[in-house]
Amino acid sequence: MKKLLLFFSVLSFISVQSQNRKIPADTMVVTNHSTTINGVGLNYSATTGTQPVWNSDGEPIATLFYTYYQRSNVKDKANRPLVISFNGGPGSASVWMHVAYTGPQILKIDDEGYPIQPYGIKSNPFSILDVADIIFVNPVNTGYSRMIADKDGKLPDRKNFFGINADISYLAEWINTFVTRHNRWESPKYLIGESYGGPRVMGLAEELQNSQWMYLNGVILVSPADYKIYSTDQPIYSALNLPYFTAAAWHQKALSPSLQQKDLSEILPEVETYAINTLMPAIAKGGFISEVERDNVAEKMSLYSGLSKSSILDHNLNIPTSFFWKELLRDRGYTIGRLDSRYLGIDKMAAGNSPDYNAELSSWLHSFTPAINYYLREHLDFKTDIKYNMFGDVHPWDRQNDNTRDRLRQAMAQNPYLKVLVQSGYYDGATTYFAAKYTVGQLDPSGTMKDRFTFKAYRSGHMMYLRKEDLKAANDDIRMFIKNSLANGKSAKY
Repeated sequence: MKKLLLFFSVLSFISVQSQNRKIPADTMVVTNHSTTINGVGLNYSATTGTQPVWNSDGEPIATLFYTYYQRSNVKDKANRPLVISFNGGPGSASVWMHVAYTGPQILKIDDEGYPIQPYGIKSNPFSILDVADIIFVNPVNTGYSRMIADKDGKLPDRKNFFGINADISYLAEWINTFVTRHNRWESPKYLIGESYGGPRVMGLAEELQNSQWMYLNGVILVSPADYKIYSTDQPIYSALNLPYFTAAAWHQKALSPSLQQKDLSEILPEVETYAINTLMPAIAKGGFISEVERDNVAEKMSLYSGLSKSSILDHNLNIPTSFFWKELLRDRGYTIGRLDSRYLGIDKMAAGNSPDYNAELSSWLHSFTPAINYYLREHLDFKTDIKYNMFGDVHPWDRQNDNTRDRLRQAMAQNPYLKVLVQSGYYDGATTYFAAKYTVGQLDPSGTMKDRFTFKAYRSGHMMYLRKEDLKAANDDIRMFIKNSLANGKSAKY
């Protein structure tokens, strides 16, 4: 009899475990926590859940996974800021800023951002949760977010989600639903986007304003990607990389003694001026540049980049970033990271024009992946057999009609409250800090609204917050930005 009962118990267990693996379309789990931020204790709730994306017929076609943090015992939500957070990719989950930057818990890493074991999380003493509530949103196919099949088992058209403008459109609608469900219409609202999240939130600022009638107080661009630069003719993109080359070479002690002995803050303004006023027009001349000018420019670039003059001439003054990552420390046997050039890699061969792998990304996945899976299940009590997609399948991605830069300008013009904070790392070789500066200048070419932009740079890479010193500084900069962009009784008028 006992054997028979055991048989049915095992059969029942197998049956339960054999259910189709899918995420609930509309659900939430609430847990309560306490922490200390900047020396002050506070309580907060964490809501993890999914909320549908509907089509025009009101049918769910996807569900987005989110985590929503609210400080407890806040009676006046009308004056409590709400920060809506996106990462980039496109195709990246919201994990990066969630458990390493602004959230109340961050992953266990050393003070420079490198993995340590055992993996896990710890309290974030610099989180912005003391001054604002935060929601981390995972777009379709990232994190636990997924498309939903119809009654016939057919998935929706991928064009509904995977493109610059489709992404902005459905996310704006989703944000409207979230704000309505959680009674946050009165709250001052902010968008923060990292990397591809930059153009995403630039477009969302205008989409929310003109399609959802939701007005923002601020947009925060963290290491923003600007495809208007990447797809331009090379003189612009290539010249904008030089200040990054200088910063990375300085960190790796690869500059000449005359520059290496100076602080980075002394060197970069000089290099930025040279990049705009001399290098950009020199590259634009192409084959019509004189031999004397070509030689002079190559010599100066060598001084500022740590590369040999001959290698610069071999590339016609146009140095690919991938070559720089391979070449800078080739004689030492190392490559440097793309997203953060503080990180070192080891290639199979010293020969070649680009590194075998991204040293920094390998390091980050080493620590982030275990931390987020453990944290969501064991601390926030959200349990599912669905895989958490650090990077999801969102391709092909439609990059046509990218007017996000102008959409943010239009949103700012229409909304006198709206201000912008840009945060970049000097050692980011993918979305360089000087390209971000250039983007801000092109976003408002008249300069009429330049007083509403704030730019901050840090001595780290793409995710500047992985370095403890910059984690504090960058969160403090957001905290100050929120304070300075609140209305405080002032009318929205020019």
